[in-house]
Amino acid sequence: MPARPSPSRPISRRTVLRGGLGALAAAGLGGPLLTACGGDGGSGGDGKEMSFWNFYGPSDDGGPQSKWFVDVAEQWNANNDVKVKLRYIPGKDYLNGTTLQTAFQSGEGPDIFLISPGDFLRYYNGGVLQDLSSALPAESKSDYLPGLLEARSVDGKVYGLPMEIEPLAMYYSEAAFTKAGLSEADLPKTWDQTLAVAEKLTGKDRYGVMFETLPGYYQNFTWYPFLWQGGGTPIKDGKVAFDSPAAVQALKFWKDTIQAKVAPRKALGDGGGDVVSNLGSGAVALQQSGIWAVADMKGKAAKFKYGIIPLPTPDGGKPATDLGGWAFVANSKGKNPEAAAKFITWALGSTDAEGIERQRQWNTVVKTNVPPRKSVQQAADAKGAFDQGVLKKFVDEIAPTGQPEPRFPPEVYQPIADAIQACQLNGSDPAKAAADAAERIDTFLKTYQGAPIS
Repeated sequence: MPARPSPSRPISRRTVLRGGLGALAAAGLGGPLLTACGGDGGSGGDGKEMSFWNFYGPSDDGGPQSKWFVDVAEQWNANNDVKVKLRYIPGKDYLNGTTLQTAFQSGEGPDIFLISPGDFLRYYNGGVLQDLSSALPAESKSDYLPGLLEARSVDGKVYGLPMEIEPLAMYYSEAAFTKAGLSEADLPKTWDQTLAVAEKLTGKDRYGVMFETLPGYYQNFTWYPFLWQGGGTPIKDGKVAFDSPAAVQALKFWKDTIQAKVAPRKALGDGGGDVVSNLGSGAVALQQSGIWAVADMKGKAAKFKYGIIPLPTPDGGKPATDLGGWAFVANSKGKNPEAAAKFITWALGSTDAEGIERQRQWNTVVKTNVPPRKSVQQAADAKGAFDQGVLKKFVDEIAPTGQPEPRFPPEVYQPIADAIQACQLNGSDPAKAAADAAERIDTFLKTYQGAPIS
């Protein structure tokens, strides 16, 4: 895979909404990794029903996001012989559990499923991702913002279609600030200010600030911006770079919030990304989460008054956020990989009016994201989706500081996750945790033969 532009340059609003993200530079060697993963139904075939595992629908609450998934499946099934059958897996189990990995290890993986960029290499190197390229029209491919497909590609072949772009920010409760005698002037811009303000916001039944505490790809995703703010990165030029002052200070900041007892050791509801259950319930006053929470609050806590601010930075640091986003992928060893690829490219890549509206609905109506396709962004702009309020701030101020979510194999992701957990919840020394993680990553990189790490 050719090297791509460095993500260190800030991304303008025009870049995010018109030009593209740019992808992280490749930093690995080619070659497959053997794995115990296997597909549901053997090595491919012509099955007439495809399983689609996801954490949206059909859910018990039957909310708008669940309905969107159900409607997409029904629309496909009405016009195709090979049917899609949805299987709902609760978010906690899907994001931080082992449901998906265990299924593949036992040879019972789904035909279609969702993965984040952070978990891409687990499945690509495991040999279970179907190449979507032949099913993806050139018009659809060019409609995606530059850099988005590259993060889900190897050697120019596309293995996943992104459905969204999800920048992170800090959400704050207006009522909590007022009750504590604080104003907008007190909204923190730095890590030190965050700790000081969080102390004032912390009371008998409320914590001042909250970051994710559950280990998993999601926690790593939310922690990376604090590493980037100090100029750090886990891997640079194909070599480990995690044992750095930037990593140490980022680990220490999250540790300090727990040690000072201004942040909870465990989030309510579905975890650190669930703003309704935490900020919306009054349990916390400041909470890191993503753009998706705007739709969640509108649907479940419409009267709650809140605002957003950029993630705070260390002294001398630069603003940064993480640009995540889930993608549809197909199991190359499933019952009907070719039909699964056609479903994915139809559901997310269709460029006709119906396809564009389907994506507009997902990204700006039933859920709130930055749309990953130019035509969808144009349709969203025509409806004024980002003209005001917190969504305008997300695209004008937050997203332009973003970097694409890194794609690391588990052997890189896990040492970082262990370092975060050790410092945040166990009070470990950040310098030692960073050094230990770097040693494990270095040992792995010396023999790594999978797809490029980026």
